[in-house]
Amino acid sequence: MFTGIIQTTGTITEISPQSSGARLVIAAPHLDRTPNPGDSIAVAGCCLTHAPGSDAIDHHLYFDVVHETLRKTKLGTLNPGDLVNLESAVTPTSTFDGHFVQGHIDALAEVTRVDQTEGRYEVHFRTDSQTLPYLTPKGSVTLDGVSLTIASVNVEESTFSVALIPTTLEVTTLERWQPGDTVNVETDILARTVLHYLRNFTNLPA
Repeated sequence: MFTGIIQTTGTITEISPQSSGARLVIAAPHLDRTPNPGDSIAVAGCCLTHAPGSDAIDHHLYFDVVHETLRKTKLGTLNPGDLVNLESAVTPTSTFDGHFVQGHIDALAEVTRVDQTEGRYEVHFRTDSQTLPYLTPKGSVTLDGVSLTIASVNVEESTFSVALIPTTLEVTTLERWQPGDTVNVETDILARTVLHYLRNFTNLPA
């Protein structure tokens, strides 16, 4: 479980094909704690298992990413040198400042527009029509691992937007978003649970 509050960013140093998917190595000198083998870490919002080998280097993270994850998230499009948002899993003593995040990517979204004016920074996205019912204005969404509040939703066009504050832009990769970029989307687990119940156990149309 995560919160969507990014602790640091890391730099991909290696992403090499394997029969099971890919080996992903990330330099992360500023992660809040040294992870143990088997620990869960959210990488651009994807929950991955830290799997260092005997040749592991300090302040680096190691993951074996399966084909399914590469296919359904943006991880399969990343290259050495790319920055990614990182968050360690919550602990009983963690401060819970964001919202409940599982690290399970539901969909991808494409950046369609970045509006930057004095005092306002808003990013617009297009996603698939199946994802839109889980997005609610003023509700929560996780984009590339960052807990954000949805500013607007346009169901007819399958688009939505978020407004970003300077602190978020400073400590995450979100300032690098440009039109055409792909973003990992995790919808709010509470919205998914409620809508699943209504669709399957009431007369609400699917």
